[in-house]
Amino acid sequence: MKFLGNVLSTVIGIFVFCMVFFFGIIFIGAIMGGDNDKVKVKTNSVIELDLSKVNLDYAGKVNFKEFNYFETNHDGLIDVLKAIEEAKKDNNIKGISILKNQSQLGLAQSKALRNKLEDFKKSGKFVVAYSDVISQNDYYLNSVADSIYLNPIGELDFKGLATEMLFMKELQEKTGVKMEVIRHGKYKSAVEPYLLQEMSPENREQITVLLNSVWNTIVTDISVSRKISVDSLNMIANTLGARTPELALAKNLVDKVSYEDEYHNAIKNRLKVELNEDYNKVSILDYAKKVATSSKDYKTKDIIAVVYAQGEIRGGEGDINIIGEGSIKRSLEDARNDENVKAIVLRVDSPGGSALTSELIWREIEITKKVKPVVVSMGNVAASGGYYIACNADRIFAEPSTITGSIGVFGMLPNMNQLAKNIGVNAEQVRTHDNASGYSVFEPADEKFKAFTLESIETIYATFLSRVATGRKMTTAQVDSIAQGRVWTGTDALKNGLVDELGGLDDALKHAAKLAKIKDYKTENFPEYEKNFEDLLGNLTGISMFQSKEDLLKEQIGVESYELLQQIKRANQLKGVQAMMPFELKIK
Repeated sequence: MKFLGNVLSTVIGIFVFCMVFFFGIIFIGAIMGGDNDKVKVKTNSVIELDLSKVNLDYAGKVNFKEFNYFETNHDGLIDVLKAIEEAKKDNNIKGISILKNQSQLGLAQSKALRNKLEDFKKSGKFVVAYSDVISQNDYYLNSVADSIYLNPIGELDFKGLATEMLFMKELQEKTGVKMEVIRHGKYKSAVEPYLLQEMSPENREQITVLLNSVWNTIVTDISVSRKISVDSLNMIANTLGARTPELALAKNLVDKVSYEDEYHNAIKNRLKVELNEDYNKVSILDYAKKVATSSKDYKTKDIIAVVYAQGEIRGGEGDINIIGEGSIKRSLEDARNDENVKAIVLRVDSPGGSALTSELIWREIEITKKVKPVVVSMGNVAASGGYYIACNADRIFAEPSTITGSIGVFGMLPNMNQLAKNIGVNAEQVRTHDNASGYSVFEPADEKFKAFTLESIETIYATFLSRVATGRKMTTAQVDSIAQGRVWTGTDALKNGLVDELGGLDDALKHAAKLAKIKDYKTENFPEYEKNFEDLLGNLTGISMFQSKEDLLKEQIGVESYELLQQIKRANQLKGVQAMMPFELKIK
């Protein structure tokens, strides 16, 4: 027995030594090698705008406190936008090539990027695009280019917008697993798939209005860039009139039907490079890293803090994919206590989530804005809980295609009573008081439980209305008339008073500077997420500390299967009352 104990101790000791040695090498390498991989940009260079790895506004900063080690990523959209701004002034950069782009950006993000590329073109530098196949989302971005090239046997997807929802009422009946739902708001359709087998008229109405509003933003921008009327673009979409390269060329949606080598030769001609030679290229993420790590402004002391709240609102510390009160509260505290920070911009990209966490963040913003101006910039989505944390800012900016509103709450719990009966399981309870046992997944939800839960729902909904009414200087009745869980685009939210102006992050920063009465300023990004040794061990699967494990699962089982799995997972994770956007809009 003692021998086995000694062997086990030795094995554990060796394991711990190897782990410490392994991580020691990693950290020493990171510290010693940090300056050896700086990007060098040659003269007469072209930036290749590959956005396949860019999907978040903010790529994140992590502080591993146990090691006193910091890591910052520079592959967020904000890094790309800053890089393009710098490239506009960089004499070594002559143009931007959007080559076979497969963007994961949302529409509001694409809008911000289009605006930045339009500004880049004002310097006299070129923007060109080539694709074998152009998706509709990618075409929205590519349409800003001076020239669009399409492969002769490629295709262009331009057909309008659609979204799809799965309804599972009959599935629940067949499996015996039912979702108990208690809600407020006739448009709160987040729970519809569990209550109905088909879409309600109210839900169909709001989705139709939303899609038409988003589509109008898309075709209006394309119309300006391509000099094609909106009516003509709608006709092309309705008839699939640009489905082949020849049709796309005839309808002026592309400029050249060519192979990739011809596209590169055209760039060489612009750069006056011999056709038998290669031209200098630098990837956008490499250039973004160079800009982020070399452009230091030590003269300007005034700072505007940009706090990124992105992902579902779940609580805890949070990370780049999850909004937690821990990192957001700490960021707001640091910003308002720093005498060099003159204003704060909260960048919100969230469908909502935990009502409690939303209230905690709302409270922190309420405290902060009494000390310094707080301006909100909405990204792709700032709905339900995402709107909750935005509503009390001094000014709210949204993109035209931002999805916002969804002011409503619901509660949802799985119930397996019928499944238990089907497989011969019976749950018996013993209790001292009437409500001591609470909710059981094996028993039907009784009327008392539903009444208590509805009471909580109504209380939180009333609080939500009150927060919005106070922040937006409206009556609760006015808010209720545009609430009920209904979603709006930024364009419509401007009309009904939920936002103040249409614009992007740059516009929000300018307004924050105006409120703070400063002219020259630099920005500092938050949050800085605090992680520990266990978090670091969790990344030994080969996934970057900035990449979720869900990304690996998506690669293994496919996007469609992953999305279905996520719906089931989210339903099981919902705890407490939720202020969640009713659906996720997928553009097809």
